[in-house]
Amino acid sequence: MPKVKPHRSSPSLDMTPMVDLAFLLVTFFMLISKFAPEEVLVVDTPSATTEIKAPDANIITISIGNDERVFFGVDDKNTKLRLIDKISEKYGVAFTDAEKQTFSTLGSFGVPIAQLKSYLSMAPDQMKKVNQPGIPIDSTSNELGDWVQLARYSNPQSVVAIKGDQTAGYPVAGRVIEILQDKNINRFNLVTDMEAKPRNL
Repeated sequence: MPKVKPHRSSPSLDMTPMVDLAFLLVTFFMLISKFAPEEVLVVDTPSATTEIKAPDANIITISIGNDERVFFGVDDKNTKLRLIDKISEKYGVAFTDAEKQTFSTLGSFGVPIAQLKSYLSMAPDQMKKVNQPGIPIDSTSNELGDWVQLARYSNPQSVVAIKGDQTAGYPVAGRVIEILQDKNINRFNLVTDMEAKPRNL
């Protein structure tokens, strides 16, 4: 008697749950991701072999461009709002709520305090076209020292990081470090690019 072969059907796989999961993951990462603000000053940092990482939050960044302009930035929005109030009080410049909100969204900036109000009142596309002269750091108008000190008062947990272009001259970097030391800030980070460690032969 011949053997009866059972009918084999190809298994079907329902991909709907897999597609749902993929879309849920994409949505999740889109909602939790924090987009970095656009850099106004492009800095080509020098390379180093250190493995010490800067903190992820509460950072005050002082950027020095290849044209030796100095920019200032704070990463925390609440710190920026407290900072602009302190600057307003110290320099007697009244900022509107809209200007304060604009300031809280800035990544970094390089305009003197006298020009800051007019800068903050511009539309975003106009702000991009402005050639910012940099924060004054000379002895007669040391606004950088006030920005750093008041930012530290606004958030005592903040850490200072200097991000200097590798082609920037030493006198500007030296002056920035001198300003920090005048404000009793003797610990700060230097931002560099990661370089491969040399191998021992």
